[in-house]
Amino acid sequence: MSDFRKVADDVRNWGRWGADDELGTLNLITPGKVAEGASLVKQGKVFALGGDFSSAGPQGAFQFRQNPTHVMTVDGGDANTLAQYGPQWLRNSVAHEVSGFFVDNPFRFNDDMIVMPLQAATQWDALSHVYYEDKLYNGFPADSVTSFGAFHCGIDKVDGKGITSRGVLLDVVRHRGAEQFLEPGNPITPAELDDVAKAQGISITPGDIVVVHTGWWTRFLANGDGAEPGSGLDWRCASWLHDHQVAAVAADNLMVEDPDPANGVEGTFLPMHMLCLRDMGLMLGEYWDLGALAADCATDGVYEFQLIAPPLRVTGAVGSPVNPIAIK
Repeated sequence: MSDFRKVADDVRNWGRWGADDELGTLNLITPGKVAEGASLVKQGKVFALGGDFSSAGPQGAFQFRQNPTHVMTVDGGDANTLAQYGPQWLRNSVAHEVSGFFVDNPFRFNDDMIVMPLQAATQWDALSHVYYEDKLYNGFPADSVTSFGAFHCGIDKVDGKGITSRGVLLDVVRHRGAEQFLEPGNPITPAELDDVAKAQGISITPGDIVVVHTGWWTRFLANGDGAEPGSGLDWRCASWLHDHQVAAVAADNLMVEDPDPANGVEGTFLPMHMLCLRDMGLMLGEYWDLGALAADCATDGVYEFQLIAPPLRVTGAVGSPVNPIAIK
């Protein structure tokens, strides 16, 4: 734990942007950085990096989160039934009120709803998602997150910022020559991130959003196994992210960091989450679909792009679905 404590002290950004700050490293995305990201659009190529929010999603392998449930609340069958029978047998009911839309006019509509964990598929982790020793990022008390939601560091505090910047893809799969994805047991080190960037001819600059391609999502699309492990970032990459003044980091795997406890910190679970979210104030993006973007970057040799990834403004939420867009 002594090494972990040293890293935590080194990367901690508490007070850097004021005692009341709840944005963390997103503060590194300046207006100039936003403009820089926009200037990278040369060809108008758009890559949607979000996965499907469906019953076949990756969360089906876990008990504490479930895949989304999509329910139709009004559909064509309702329209026909209510128009024919509603006024007679559904008096004084919601269905009777709805039937009024369908009687004696051509107007029809469908409506639906979705029930799901906010981190069911492609997502951002808010800074309030992870804490330790009763403190959130910037020293806010952990008990300020209650059954009513996160009073401090909720995802709603982020939305006004926008989350658009220069995005940089680091394709570790291609760099290692892996057939499809990074097999478990070989975490990505800070030195390897430097090697990948050098090989790609790309530099990481303050305010960038770094996107790491591990191939896990492509593997999941092929076999549907949301519980299959794969290699991710070694926990010491927190220092690398801090030293490069990265605004946020995302990956195509389920945790961004390497899940193997043998490569972690004894006595902790997901130490990089602890360092990034709680100490550094750096948000993590998980389950991003990077296959098509990685293939295009490998083809044209351009690994930078405008990245637009705003979360939903869910008041008090500790995470949010997102459909990130990369534009080249």
